[in-house]
Amino acid sequence: MRRLEADRLANRQFGVISRAQAFECGLTSRSLHCLLRPGGRWQRILPGVYVTSTGRPGRDQRLMAALLYAGDGSIITGQAALRHYKISVPDERRVDVLIPAGRRRSSREFAVVHRTTRMPRRFAAVGPIQFVPPARAVADAALGLARLADVRAIAARAVQQDWCTVPALAAELDAGPHRDAGLLRAALAELADGVRSAAEGDLWMLLRKARLPAPLLNARLYAGSRLIAVPDAWWPRAGVVVEVDSREWHLSPADWERTMRRHARLTALGILVLHFSPRQIRTEPDVVVAAIRAAIQAGSPVPGLTTVPAA
Repeated sequence: MRRLEADRLANRQFGVISRAQAFECGLTSRSLHCLLRPGGRWQRILPGVYVTSTGRPGRDQRLMAALLYAGDGSIITGQAALRHYKISVPDERRVDVLIPAGRRRSSREFAVVHRTTRMPRRFAAVGPIQFVPPARAVADAALGLARLADVRAIAARAVQQDWCTVPALAAELDAGPHRDAGLLRAALAELADGVRSAAEGDLWMLLRKARLPAPLLNARLYAGSRLIAVPDAWWPRAGVVVEVDSREWHLSPADWERTMRRHARLTALGILVLHFSPRQIRTEPDVVVAAIRAAIQAGSPVPGLTTVPAA
């Protein structure tokens, strides 16, 4: 009966249980030792936390284990929370957990513990696993990243996928620790300029480095009242558009056909459209810059168009 109660509790927690919970269910130290010995039915995943099965623990089990290790009221943040929101992150194993400032708990293995006086009042949940809101997840994840490209990527994806807004990210930046927040501050400055993806951020940095005229990013182009396109980069005085064509957004024939229809609408109006892949921008910057510079120098304004900058 005691083992059955422990199994029922673990089943509600993705097959994970803490030592304290096991004792509360009536298991003894001896029975716990038998379950955890080599060849036993359970395995240790974190100090004082166990998986009630053999085999490699899954993602949900690692998340649940981190919460049980961190203690009551803890909540998943950072990159692990961003994965919940379907945002790609650099580190697939790290699990960042927020705990109240007065609690003492150190980081162990994949569980990275952060004490904070700003425990979120709102959260998303999958069963007993709780996640901070997207803007907080981005801000906390940024503190653990060392490259602007990585910070830009998660912030841009969160905004592009409508998980949060630039003002919401700015509010988290202002409310959180200012130390080590420089990369997020730089990424938000780019987002305010209209950058909406990691690849667009790479293009924006390349244009500034090459001292090319600054384009409008993600502006809306209208012919009368008809929306023509929302190009990645647009030079109104030259009638030039640059599109960053990532495979991420062209995985199906329908996506590719939409891109081709947009290209046709733009060129039919006399707009010169240049297409580059994210890989070209990273590995062939001189070629990309030369092509854009030549197009801008040869171009001219296109009559009849109205440009509405990105909000």
